[in-house]
Amino acid sequence: MSSRLPTAFILITVMIDAMGIGIIIPVMPELIMDIDGGTLASAALWGGVLTSLFAVMQFLFGPMVGNLSDRFGRRPILLGSLLILALDYLVMAVAHAMWLLVLGRLVGGIMAATQSTAAAFMADTSPPEKRGAGFGLVSAAFGMGFVLGPVIGGLLGDLGPRAPFYAAASLAFANFLFGWAVLSETITPDRARPFVWARANPFGALRQIRALPGLGRLLVVLLLYQLAFNVYPAIWSYYTTAAFGWDPSMIGLSLGIFGISIFAVQAGLIGLAISRLGEAGTVVLALGFAILSFAVLGVISNGWLALALTPVSALAAMCVPALHAIMSRRTPHDAQGELQGIFTSVGALAMIISPLMMTNIFAAFTNPDATFRLPGAPFLAALLLVALGLVLFLTRRRHASADYVATGRNRP
Repeated sequence: MSSRLPTAFILITVMIDAMGIGIIIPVMPELIMDIDGGTLASAALWGGVLTSLFAVMQFLFGPMVGNLSDRFGRRPILLGSLLILALDYLVMAVAHAMWLLVLGRLVGGIMAATQSTAAAFMADTSPPEKRGAGFGLVSAAFGMGFVLGPVIGGLLGDLGPRAPFYAAASLAFANFLFGWAVLSETITPDRARPFVWARANPFGALRQIRALPGLGRLLVVLLLYQLAFNVYPAIWSYYTTAAFGWDPSMIGLSLGIFGISIFAVQAGLIGLAISRLGEAGTVVLALGFAILSFAVLGVISNGWLALALTPVSALAAMCVPALHAIMSRRTPHDAQGELQGIFTSVGALAMIISPLMMTNIFAAFTNPDATFRLPGAPFLAALLLVALGLVLFLTRRRHASADYVATGRNRP
C-alpha cells in the first residue's frame, strides 16, 4: 500500500470537515425558514445561534478529541468521527424541527474537532523539521474545503435546501470507507497515554500545555493572530458593500480569489518559506504581511486595490502552520494530540469572539450617527492585535525553551 494514501485520507478528511461548515451556508436561510416558518430576519437570528453553537462545541471538545486520540489512537477516532458525521448530516437533511437542526450543529461542532487528530497524525508521521510543511498541507486542505463548500452548496441548493446535506453525508461516508481501507495506526500501545479528564477539557489542557517551555506565550500569539484574521469572514461582505459598493457576485469573486490564494500559500509557499527562513522567520514574515494588509484595507476607498491586495493578505496565512510547527517541536510525542486539540479550541474561541467584536466595531463606524465614518475600522483593530502578537513573538526568547524529538527527550 502506498504510504501516500493515509496522508491523502487525512487531507480529504480535513477538507470534508471544512466543506461541512461551508456547504450549508447558501441554503441555511431557506432551510431554517422551511422548518421554522418564520421570516428571513428570524432565520438570521437562528443562523447566528447555530454558528455560535458549532464554534462552542469545537472549543469545548477539541482537547477531548485530541486526548482520546493520544489514548486510543488516531485511526478509531478519525473513522468513528467520520461515521457519526455522516449520520449527523442525514439527520439534518430530514430535520423538520429546529431542535434537530440545533442537535445537528452541536454534533457537527464536536466532530469538526477531528482536525486536531488529523494534525496529530501528520505530526506522528513527519520528522520535526518537516512538520511545518505538513501542517501547511492540513491548513491548505481546510482552506480548499472552505472554498468548495459554499460553491457546492449553492449549486446543489437549486435542487432544494436539503440536497447539500445529503451530499455532505455521502462524502463523509465515502471517506470513512476509504480510511477504513488505507489508514494505519500511528500510536502503538507503548506510546499511548492514559486519558485524564484534567487534560481533556480546554481549561485543564491549557494549564498542562502552558507548563511546557514557552508555549503559553506562543498560544497567546496564535489567539491574537486568529482573532485578527477572522475579520475577513466576519465583515468582508459588509465592508466591501459599504466601502466599494460591491454586489454579491463581486464579493463572491473576491472570496474565491482569497481562498485560492490561501490554498496556494499553504500548499506550497509555506514549505519554501520555512526551508529558507525557518519557522520563526516565517512567523515574523507572515505577521508583517498581515500588518501591511490590514493597514491598507483600513483606509482605502478603491475596490480594485483591495482585490489586488488579496494575494498579499493570503501570505499572512503562513503564520498558523509555522506556529504549529514551533509548538509541536516543544511538545513531547505523547502529547501531540492534546496540543492539536488546544489549537482547535483556540481557533474556535477566536471564531466565537472575533465576529462579535468586528461587527460591533464596523457598526460603530458606519451607522448614520457615527461621528467619523470608516468602514475599514475593524481592519485597523485587527492590525493592533497582530502588532501585539508580533511584539510578544519577538520577545519570546527571553523565556526558557526546549524542543522535543520523537522520543520526548529534550533537544541538546
